[in-house]
Amino acid sequence: MRRVVVTGLGCITPVGNDVASFWSSVTAGTHGIAPITRFDTGAMKVKIAAEVKDFHPELYMEKGEIRHTDLYAQYALAAAAQAAEESGISGKIAPERFGVYIGSGIGGISTSIAETQKMLEKGPEKISPFFVPMLIGNMASALVAIKYGAKGPNLPVVTACATSTHAIGEALRAIKYGYADAILAGGAEAAINPLAMGGFANCMALSTASDPDSASIPFDRRRNGFVMGEGAGVIVLEEYEHAKSRGARIYCELSGYGNTCDAYHITAPQPEAEGSSRVITLAFEEAGLEPDEKLYINPHGTSTPLNDKTETLAIKKALGDLAYRVPISSTKSVTGHMLGAAGGAEAIVAVLALETGVVPPTIGYKEPDPECDLDYVPNQKRAYDADKALSLSLGFGGHNAAILFNKI
Repeated sequence: MRRVVVTGLGCITPVGNDVASFWSSVTAGTHGIAPITRFDTGAMKVKIAAEVKDFHPELYMEKGEIRHTDLYAQYALAAAAQAAEESGISGKIAPERFGVYIGSGIGGISTSIAETQKMLEKGPEKISPFFVPMLIGNMASALVAIKYGAKGPNLPVVTACATSTHAIGEALRAIKYGYADAILAGGAEAAINPLAMGGFANCMALSTASDPDSASIPFDRRRNGFVMGEGAGVIVLEEYEHAKSRGARIYCELSGYGNTCDAYHITAPQPEAEGSSRVITLAFEEAGLEPDEKLYINPHGTSTPLNDKTETLAIKKALGDLAYRVPISSTKSVTGHMLGAAGGAEAIVAVLALETGVVPPTIGYKEPDPECDLDYVPNQKRAYDADKALSLSLGFGGHNAAILFNKI
């Protein structure tokens, strides 16, 4: 069976627009949550978010392209460019063997708002001819493929907050079973606007805290919702022998993937964590590995009351007593919830935890919750020589995904 390794990383996040600054912020516990600057929040219930700062799309795109590309796709192009450059894959692979699996949970929602307003004010004849390409959620994957001439498999996944993790897992299998030799995989999101923020607030998903320091506090008893984030996370997955033959830097192996559905509710997790525990077991089974104390877990960890207690239960059901002896940290305490991009950024965290021997903290953690009683690496990073790292994502609709990395 073909093995799959990670040879490049790229990200745009609320705490850094490249991997080095992102990792520095995540391990230092420096969050990117602040009052919203994109629009007037006077009428909004929620007034804080984790915005990307100082993003310069002209570093990655021609100026003429920027106007015709939604922000979520700009983030994807930037993260993919970083990952591809670090990997050195461009020009070293047959175009038909090079794929792109970059998804988005929502796609070009800001474009939709702008064009709807234009139609209502000026009539349908004023709608941009670029509206549909800017709106649809597959366009980030398409634009990256166009940029790199990647003519192999292309699969833009849409599974809400599990999007990136499913994209990476499906890319693993495409390479493993011989459909491609390398794939740019991950996700992107840009939904900090009045419509998305109002919708998430009205379905009681967002934190109502006004203090940015105590808004995204996964597993803490005081948690009351997630903080909206944005950005992109993309990794290069490559067949092991292909990567070795061209002398690529290899971070680690991606060896397992789990994909389940709760089939229970449109937003709430299944209370007994049946699907979310089974997805962990499936990832280990595919990898042919057993969980042990050299495991690090980057959970979904959204800071919502239901997710965090249910995910804690899922980990305990999957790992048994071992669950109490492995470090678990939610980097959403730093980045907020990047929605469809979250799993891409968090996959990078998992990879770098193996690479550096450091696991980042869950910041803002002050008051333990009896229903969340595991080791969440509170407030300070920790030296930890893990040889396996599991990243979990759980999306609206009951979509569960897990990917398992291991040292080679």
